[in-house]
Amino acid sequence: MERQEAIDILAEGRNGAISVATMQSVFPWQEAGQSETLHVDASQCMGSAASLGLGLALAEPDRKVMILDGDGSLLMQLGSLVTVVAAGPSNFYHFVFANGFHQSTGNQPLPAQTTLDFAALASAAGYRHTMKIAEAEELIERLPGIWNLEGPVLIELSIAREDGPARWTGVPMSKQVASLKAQLASS
Repeated sequence: MERQEAIDILAEGRNGAISVATMQSVFPWQEAGQSETLHVDASQCMGSAASLGLGLALAEPDRKVMILDGDGSLLMQLGSLVTVVAAGPSNFYHFVFANGFHQSTGNQPLPAQTTLDFAALASAAGYRHTMKIAEAEELIERLPGIWNLEGPVLIELSIAREDGPARWTGVPMSKQVASLKAQLASS
């Protein structure tokens, strides 16, 4: 499936969740109109989306938190999987956009690109639920049920390679953090 296709499905089915996007999911999430409310980008801290999402999930246990992570980004901080499990947030939903490349830095292939299995890694780390979804129709069908699962949950989304330059939004993370803090305080 295409990244924007998956982003649009997740945006439509967001269900009021706090969102954390990183790397090449940031720009399409913004284009889908999802970056103004209950959102923060982890764009200047590659590999840290799960850790940032974990902090939000622990601070806001009554809200669902969705992480829009990249496979190359998560690979840089695989230890975050066991950290998430140790904390055990039931409101943690980790979507990994897996295309097998470090897209943000020029589409270099990931090590073990053809055998890497993030759902299996998360399951071995102790995530309560893991799954792989390859088709948009399956994501549409399964998303409502995913929100009913007790976290932590990891969903590996098979995403087509995107050629062309990396896309960046240029929105300062500090501005988004301040906005998110204000939104959470007022709700």
